[in-house]
Amino acid sequence: MPIAVLNHELWFPPVEEATADGLLALGGDLSAERLLLAYRSGIFPWFNEDEPLLWWCPNPRCVLFPNELYVSKSMNHLLKKNAFTITINKAFEEVIHHCGETRKKQEGTWITDDIIDAYSELHRLGYAVSVEAWNNNQLAGGLYGIRMGNLFFGESMFSKESNASKYAFIRYVQQLLQEGVVLIDCQVFTPHLESLGARMIDRDLFLKMVKENAE
Repeated sequence: MPIAVLNHELWFPPVEEATADGLLALGGDLSAERLLLAYRSGIFPWFNEDEPLLWWCPNPRCVLFPNELYVSKSMNHLLKKNAFTITINKAFEEVIHHCGETRKKQEGTWITDDIIDAYSELHRLGYAVSVEAWNNNQLAGGLYGIRMGNLFFGESMFSKESNASKYAFIRYVQQLLQEGVVLIDCQVFTPHLESLGARMIDRDLFLKMVKENAE
């Protein structure tokens, strides 16, 4: 089945039309309306700088249930020491820029200027959230993602100091659990996410939870 090519119209094909690796569509734009429709549909953008806009909905899906968060002994030690100061939405633009720089050094980045502009708009609209880890008033690490209802869609994280982003993530997951968040979308499996308690679930279950809990 050919990949759907999006235009200015606001739509996505049924997720069942995604390829085996989860690619659903290409093209379209990064307007706030399209991005919000994507997240409410269990879809996310992910592409390299030299590629067209690519939209994904893989099966199975990597997620973290907040009550399954795993904290290692070494991280628990840092948490007890209050090794970093955590803030929410204090430095969104700094966080997303640092995430882009970190990815570029590693394997290229999808966090282009257009992505930064698009998610900064979602931040202004109250959907995109940044979490910052500070050490002596210096930004040591952080992450950003999309909060919708009782769901959090993780996008990217960075560290300038060892364990800073992991510390920020753990603290934020603990807060989300207290706030009633039932699912954190991790999008794509990595051993790092698995070490924090993330696991794969069937796409149908994921989409059901998105439909029931997104706002």
